[in-house]
Amino acid sequence: MKKFTLIILFLYTVAFAQSQDYYVVGKDTFNLVDAQGKKQGKWVITGKMKPGTCYQPEQKVEEGKYSDNRKTGIWIEYYCNSNMKNKLTFVNGRPDGYAIMYHENGKISEEGNWKANRWVGNYKLYHENGQVQHEFVFNQNGKRDGNQKYFYENGQVAVEGSFVNGKENGVIKEYYENGDAKAEKNFADGSVDVNSIKEFQPKKPLVKKSDEPADNAPKVTVTKDEKPNEAVAPKGPMILNGQATLYNKNKQITKDGVFRDNRLMDGKAYIYDDNGILSRIAVYKNGVYVGDTQIEN
Repeated sequence: MKKFTLIILFLYTVAFAQSQDYYVVGKDTFNLVDAQGKKQGKWVITGKMKPGTCYQPEQKVEEGKYSDNRKTGIWIEYYCNSNMKNKLTFVNGRPDGYAIMYHENGKISEEGNWKANRWVGNYKLYHENGQVQHEFVFNQNGKRDGNQKYFYENGQVAVEGSFVNGKENGVIKEYYENGDAKAEKNFADGSVDVNSIKEFQPKKPLVKKSDEPADNAPKVTVTKDEKPNEAVAPKGPMILNGQATLYNKNKQITKDGVFRDNRLMDGKAYIYDDNGILSRIAVYKNGVYVGDTQIEN
């Protein structure tokens, strides 16, 4: 009789917990809110908490820990295909520490250390094929400092040279995609000495590429929650072509640049976390993501 009573009590506890959107699994309790309405401890955000998205009801969207309603420690976010999207370190609700992001295909997108809304130390950005795209070094002020490199998708160095406090300094070398030298330029405090510029013709034939973005290139398009300012707001269905600035329902800027049929071709996309805090500014060229720019405090 005692065993039967314990079973009934356990089932009632689980049912009550699920009705309140928190869960008890064995000794593990998560998705709890304290008496002051603040999220505490481990949380697992699932698809049913994100209605209208591509996630299945019980599929993980993100998971990590809260302390007094602020994210803390390691948080992991997932794509709708269940591949990991990013793994960030949070301190007092803000990304602070080692961060790694992934392309939807599972390959690393970028990684480095994030502190006070800026990258510090060694940082890498990757092409979708897994090759390194940028290899930067940032100082504690978030300025590029030291040797910096850009790479083509085939792994060949595109540009290399030294920066001091965010500005080019010394010889900057450029290369063609086949590895041949393209140019050499002398810089001082970010300014090029035009008399020092040396340009070279490729020694081997180059493969010509289309100026149009590939059909499978990452696309950033207008969402249903975004609106342009009233001065440029179109009448009827919104199809943006040309320069435009978009804002979300909180009147925060979300995209700024040149659009073609609602697709951001050249400009910036502003990404915010669940608390409305700006976390990234992504830069797009010819419809393709090329990296992040610095967030100014």
